[in-house]
Amino acid sequence: MKTVMAQGTFDVLHPGHLHYLEKSAELGDKLTVVIARDSRVKERKNLYFNEEERRKMVGALQVVDEAVLGSDEDIYSTVEKVDPDMITIGYDQDHDLSKVKEMAEKATGHNVQVKKIGFKQDYSSSNIK
Repeated sequence: MKTVMAQGTFDVLHPGHLHYLEKSAELGDKLTVVIARDSRVKERKNLYFNEEERRKMVGALQVVDEAVLGSDEDIYSTVEKVDPDMITIGYDQDHDLSKVKEMAEKATGHNVQVKKIGFKQDYSSSNIK
């Protein structure tokens, strides 16, 4: 079974989130979505929903097999716990894919693919709010 891990804040769900999660799910057998903890979100003063509300909303989506809260400390321990075969990065996330791959492989002890999911439309929860 191939596990795909997607992650994000998902404060106000929008079509960009759905596209990201649908495309992520297509890449494996199980989609685990990691929801950013309130304590780790820089713009937490602007969050509309708390972490448990966001986890429940994302978890209710048919395309999502599991929605979990991320670590309060670091992403490393979350990746170790989820143990993905692939990590997807959203179109609006600025992460160095090679660094994500290196960190994930160190955390899991096996090869982890990393893929950026593109999207033509630019949605933003902040702009929607």
